[in-house]
Amino acid sequence: MKALILAAVGALTFSLPLAFAGPALAGPVTLKANPVDGDGQVTLGDIFDGADGAAGVVVGRRVGPSIVFEAAQLQSMARQAGLEWANPTGLRRVVVRDAGAAPGGAATPAPVATAAFAGAAPAPARTAPGQRVISRNDMVEVLYETGGVRLTITGRAEGNAAAGQPLAVRNLQSNRVIDTVAVGPGQAIAGPAAQATRAQQFAAR
Repeated sequence: MKALILAAVGALTFSLPLAFAGPALAGPVTLKANPVDGDGQVTLGDIFDGADGAAGVVVGRRVGPSIVFEAAQLQSMARQAGLEWANPTGLRRVVVRDAGAAPGGAATPAPVATAAFAGAAPAPARTAPGQRVISRNDMVEVLYETGGVRLTITGRAEGNAAAGQPLAVRNLQSNRVIDTVAVGPGQAIAGPAAQATRAQQFAAR
């Protein structure tokens, strides 16, 4: 009887690592320069190069022209699927757009992974004249800076805008509309910086 019990315990001990083994870590993945999806179901393969077997894992559903992921949340979901994204540039958010939203049904070739505002207010992104960088209902991070005070809020775009164009953004907490200037995908500025940008554009006409 004792021999049978020891044999059973030994079999259980050797089987435990197999029963509770987690997903094997794949090689490091790289964030795509322009993450897009074509059907509203955003997968790890839409966001990362090198996702391989985890490329079909759905991490979100896009119901508008874009969807915004918090970088930490995206890292966690990738890790659960056995992938490792180091986020080497320290991004705070990653935007995934509709692949068919751009004219002609092709994705707009613009970097959409946006880092947190740092240093001076960002200048308008270098894009083709009139090229849209923010679409209606996109989530937009707005920087307001004056007198050494820097504030950022996240709101929803009330319209479309190219870099350097005025854009109304609704603060989802206060429900107030803020007058801003678009500076890049998912980014806008408000306050004195926005006024200065408008003045420069007016002077250049």
